[in-house]
Amino acid sequence: MKPRPFSLLHFTEFKDYLTGRFLFVTGIRMQSTLLGWWLYEITGSVLAIGLIGLAEVAPVLFFAVHAGYKIDRSEKRKLLLTCVFFSGICTILLLVLSLMLVQRPQSENVILGAIYAIIFCTGIIRAFAAPAYQAITPSLVPKKFIQQATAWSSATWVSGSILGHAFAGFSIAYLGVSATLVFIAALIFSAFFLLFLLFPKPAMIDKPGTEMQRWHHIKEGFQFFFSNKVMLGALSLDLFTVFFGGIVAIIPVVAKDILKTGPIGFAWLNVASDIGSALILLYLIRFPLRRKQGEKLFITVALFACCSIVFAFSHSFILSFTALLISGIANGINSVIRGTIIQLKTPEHMRGRVMSINYLFTNSSNELGRLESGLAASAMGIIPSILFGGGLALLIVGITFVLTPGLRKLEY
Repeated sequence: MKPRPFSLLHFTEFKDYLTGRFLFVTGIRMQSTLLGWWLYEITGSVLAIGLIGLAEVAPVLFFAVHAGYKIDRSEKRKLLLTCVFFSGICTILLLVLSLMLVQRPQSENVILGAIYAIIFCTGIIRAFAAPAYQAITPSLVPKKFIQQATAWSSATWVSGSILGHAFAGFSIAYLGVSATLVFIAALIFSAFFLLFLLFPKPAMIDKPGTEMQRWHHIKEGFQFFFSNKVMLGALSLDLFTVFFGGIVAIIPVVAKDILKTGPIGFAWLNVASDIGSALILLYLIRFPLRRKQGEKLFITVALFACCSIVFAFSHSFILSFTALLISGIANGINSVIRGTIIQLKTPEHMRGRVMSINYLFTNSSNELGRLESGLAASAMGIIPSILFGGGLALLIVGITFVLTPGLRKLEY
């Protein structure tokens, strides 16, 4: 008998987790949207947006290998609470800098440096928070619910992204940067309260061990991950297609300079992809994918790349919005497939390490893709850079399809 989609909500802990994650994601997505718009307003530079990605991904590349080990040998609830609390502190510091910029505009360069330093700190926090969120999920529901719990968790993340993007645009337009940061801080500390209600989750590695043993555990996680060709193929496909085909960093520039829309239009473009993902994830909660998941993964990733190419040619707000909406539908499907593969194939005792490697792949694709978009747009121009990235992403889909027969034939 297959589990009913809403039966997961009978688990009180899972409900608190979903609500807390929703509030946290809404807050950090608002902050991400605000930073892109705010820094472009201050500097007028596409590269300044790309540097946000570099500031966030640099600590992830360094800390991700340690984060997984830390998660497996930590009480996960306590670790999550620590991460969420310090995320709120970073938002408060950004609020202070926004007030200083208004009062002392002559200190703009110093304040910009401080903003990037805080973004770097949030990157460190997310290197631990994101995999900890994923690692804690299976402990909240019975194993037979894992596929649906993954869909619920993804839907919560996407719903928070939608509201975060939309709220940020409207809030910037009507309230300004500082008031928006106050609201973001309130969301993050509300998430802290809900996650506080969870029961403690014991460590998977009981003893701290020596330095040599610590590196042995880290190496064990990497060996497991890279020996699993299906998991490696799915995440590599996502890494390279999003790195080249992702256009998130370019949206503020397209909205302002090509489509000639203000912060509200920018907010709708920013949220379009997430609306598409949310719609398809709600469908997948009710009707999970049953067959040929591997083929569907390749089809949806190729569709994502095609949407980037359409976006490049568009000078219409409606067409641009539609392309982003469809790309979100495609991304929602392949994210559930990837997430389910990882949850089903990862042993409980190394879940933190594998989720950290997963986050290293996914976050690298998003944030390095943001940097790549900024650099490519600066060197080639907006439209050529998007076309170049979308074309390369399609090529990568074709190469991966040929080289990974196990992934394209996958069914679970």
